[in-house]
Amino acid sequence: MRQIVLDTETTGLEWRKGNRVVEIGCVELIERRPTGNHFHRYLNPDREFEQGAQEVTGLTLEFLADKPRFEQVVDEFLDYIDGAELIIHNASFDVGFLDNELSLVGASRGRIIDRATVTDTLEMARHRYPGQRNSLDALCRRLGVDNAHRQLHGALLDAQLLADVYLAMTSGQGEIGFDALAADAEANQSDAAAQALAAQAAAAGPRPRVMVSDEERAAHEARLDAIGSKLDKPVVWRALAG
Repeated sequence: MRQIVLDTETTGLEWRKGNRVVEIGCVELIERRPTGNHFHRYLNPDREFEQGAQEVTGLTLEFLADKPRFEQVVDEFLDYIDGAELIIHNASFDVGFLDNELSLVGASRGRIIDRATVTDTLEMARHRYPGQRNSLDALCRRLGVDNAHRQLHGALLDAQLLADVYLAMTSGQGEIGFDALAADAEANQSDAAAQALAAQAAAAGPRPRVMVSDEERAAHEARLDAIGSKLDKPVVWRALAG
């Protein structure tokens, strides 16, 4: 199972207003394990940041001036995500921006959903923690993911944090199946053992009855009397028998 944890940074909040993607960060998971195969690109947006957006990312137009444009990395990006499950926090935001970027390159590139499936961790968190704050920072605090080094929003850093959050939120998925298999195996072993004992008992025939003589019973009673005379309470097994 190949999963790509993805995050983007943009020049503003709405692609319909002409805002563009300025950073893409991706972290690859294979069988729920980080592989170290990241995809990270800064992009020249060819437009100004909206008010406040630059402060959130810490990026500047001067820094992005010599970075590639989306059309220059689009094929590399699509090859990277092809066939994977994308794990995205508030997926409609990132997918909306990426689909817009693809449309600006040309209709032949299609949409994100044509290349990969999408899982929205914000929807997962809202279902699991209804009525609570479910931002990435809030989930990090709730699930014990260290985000002390997150001073600004950065696509690769946020993707790495989201990978830890996603794995923490879904940590019980694999274990449940293994526990059930182990319980079934134990039950099967118990059944087999019981059947083996029954077979052995049948082969041995009826158990002999042991008869206690009057002398043995009298000696036993005398021993109980001797023990009981030294105690404040009656002998436990005699009290239960009574």
